[in-house]
Amino acid sequence: AGIKLCQAMNRQYGTRFISAMPTNLYGPNDNFDLQTSHVLPAMLRKFHEAKLNGTKVTLWGSGTPRREFLHVDDMADACLFLMNHYEGQEHVNVGTGTDVTIRELSELIARTVGFEGEVEWDSSKPDGTPRKLLDVSRLNGLGWRASIPLSAGLEATYRTYAEAMVEPAVG
Repeated sequence: AGIKLCQAMNRQYGTRFISAMPTNLYGPNDNFDLQTSHVLPAMLRKFHEAKLNGTKVTLWGSGTPRREFLHVDDMADACLFLMNHYEGQEHVNVGTGTDVTIRELSELIARTVGFEGEVEWDSSKPDGTPRKLLDVSRLNGLGWRASIPLSAGLEATYRTYAEAMVEPAVG
């Protein structure tokens, strides 16, 4: 409905609204609440806490679904790029155009956090959609590509999360 509204406003009033459709976003100040967060920040927190407590990490499903992740700084950059280089009426998918399995993501997060313990997969929990990957050919055709690799984005996100978890000294 939002995409159609933007298209109608552009036709009727000559506005230049753009509908940018992002993939899964992550980055500093993400929602790390285990009840309401998305997969990547939840995993970061689970691995961080397991490392501190010396416990295993339990993850949902089989680890086989594939997901695409985009750092929020790349999303902001894409929005600025689109404002300066796109006049079309169609929505524009914003993502990396690459995906990883949830298991691969967990391995990358474990390395990032420095977790060396056991990971258990709870197959009684759902996997969700087998694959979520955007077609970013329209945006890539305009000349924009994501610049923050998942590994670097995870390191920066984890650093800000870990720093926020440190209790400030009382002085």
